[in-house]
Amino acid sequence: MKTKLLASAMALALIGCSEKNSDSLREAPAYDMAPVDASEVAPTQSIPAPVAAPPSAMRSPNIGVSSAPGVAFNYSYAFRLDDNRIAKVQEDHAAACEALGINRCRIAGMTYRLVRENEVEAQLLFKLDPAIARKFGRDALASVEKAKGVLAATRISGEDVGTRISDSQRRSADLNAEIARLESRLRQGGLGDRERAELQHQIAGMRQQLDGERDTRRTGEATLATTPMQFDYVGTEGLPGIGYGNPFSDALNMLVHSGSVMLSFILVVGAAVLPWAALFAILLVIWRTVPARRLRKWLRGSGRRATDALPPES
Repeated sequence: MKTKLLASAMALALIGCSEKNSDSLREAPAYDMAPVDASEVAPTQSIPAPVAAPPSAMRSPNIGVSSAPGVAFNYSYAFRLDDNRIAKVQEDHAAACEALGINRCRIAGMTYRLVRENEVEAQLLFKLDPAIARKFGRDALASVEKAKGVLAATRISGEDVGTRISDSQRRSADLNAEIARLESRLRQGGLGDRERAELQHQIAGMRQQLDGERDTRRTGEATLATTPMQFDYVGTEGLPGIGYGNPFSDALNMLVHSGSVMLSFILVVGAAVLPWAALFAILLVIWRTVPARRLRKWLRGSGRRATDALPPES
């Protein structure tokens, strides 16, 4: 009877554990991951065949950065869209920052460059309130997708500034305690001039270290107060064969690009050879003029008379 009761109790316990595990599995969070690009996978890896989808379906992983007090984050996004739409999207992003006010968002730099006739590269740099940085990046991506663009790359890096500030505070506390000990020693009296001067020199050096630690903490606090964010814009014309543009247009752009490279090579070689060729042509023309022929004939005659004037060998 005791054996049966023990077996029943163990069975009930196993059933309870299995139900608890199934509940925990049902409560596990799910992440909306972006599809994998085959070009970013090593050759030794294998990935399932991607399902055809329009460009708007290509999204970045919806994984939020965990709340980490004391960590300073740095956001970087690269967008790819039609070259003729980059300026408008860049203006929209700048206007969104201005609408937040200078206390929450500031534009730190802007670049717009026409590389070739139809190729555009642009960049925007921001300083953001850390509380709104991630939402600002999501909203910027939404405006890019509205302009039929895609997110080409994203990178979020973090620096543990809080630990550095805590270490600086601990070092400052130790320095203050040591300064208090040395000042107490000075107040006791009975010190020689040399020992007193040495203690004062040590206290002055420690106060300089305190100033350095204070500057370190201020720099860290300023880093935590703002989050840098960088937007890079790349046009589809600058990437032939990539994206969702017209393949004939991409082929034409490649042909024009190759032709311009060849023409540049010819011009460079011509610039190096042409001066010497011109000099040789001028010398050749001078060599064939009448005065030059007379000079050559006179030189040959002078040489012949000089040879005839030599005495015969015995």
